[in-house]
Amino acid sequence: MKNNNKRLENQTCIVTGSSAGIGSAIAKALGCGGANVVVNYRKSKAEAEEVAHWIDNNADCGEALVLKGDVSKEEDVKNLFKKTIDHFGTVDVLVANAGVQIDHKLHEMPLEAWKKVIDVNLTGQFLCAKEAIIEFLRRGMRPDVSKSLGKIIHISSVHEEIPWAGHSNYAASKGGLLLLMESICQEYASSKIRCNSIAPGAIKTEINKEVWSSKEGMEQLLKLIPYKRIGVPDDIGKVASWLASDESEYINGTSIFVDGGMTCYPGFSSNG
Repeated sequence: MKNNNKRLENQTCIVTGSSAGIGSAIAKALGCGGANVVVNYRKSKAEAEEVAHWIDNNADCGEALVLKGDVSKEEDVKNLFKKTIDHFGTVDVLVANAGVQIDHKLHEMPLEAWKKVIDVNLTGQFLCAKEAIIEFLRRGMRPDVSKSLGKIIHISSVHEEIPWAGHSNYAASKGGLLLLMESICQEYASSKIRCNSIAPGAIKTEINKEVWSSKEGMEQLLKLIPYKRIGVPDDIGKVASWLASDESEYINGTSIFVDGGMTCYPGFSSNG
């Protein structure tokens, strides 16, 4: 990962669920932009500390702070923001990344599996966005730092658009997230708050290792991706760093799909 011209220098970014996978790559990419980064985790403290160590020991990066918190719990989210503000003074960027996937056929899905996914993937994003907006409005503009009052980036999925049999709780959470993001933009864009989503496709992480780790699984996966490669976490990190910066200042209320063309439904490439 290379320096990206300090475009986030003097800014503080919270990245939820950033101890591994996509969140880790985002935290590192924002750090490489010169930002101070809060590495949030729920269980994996050692992994979060490794991410923070990487940021702190990279000359191009800002400072890292490791904070524990479950985004589905309001008090944890409030505490996450309070500790960040106490340490860094404010928050400039929220990347709401934390998410879970608990798969069942709909007729076999326990209510708890439905609730857990919605609580983390949708309610958690609401709670984090709420606290971010409260801080942006309290603090006011910092024109020497950014043209925006604050920036919120939701990590969504191609499944905010593509239905997913056997994963209805996950798809519903991401579909809801789309309208949450758009509604935040509609309500707060006039205050110079920017709110967007990044919607990854198939990204090579532990959550889907069972698929990409076998030859047969990878072959089936690549049938869904016109670009014919699986994504990697850095693909998302690079977009998040750019979307958090003034280089994307006029982008608001949209989802950026990072999916190698998956949302182009390649199954129809030969008339279905």
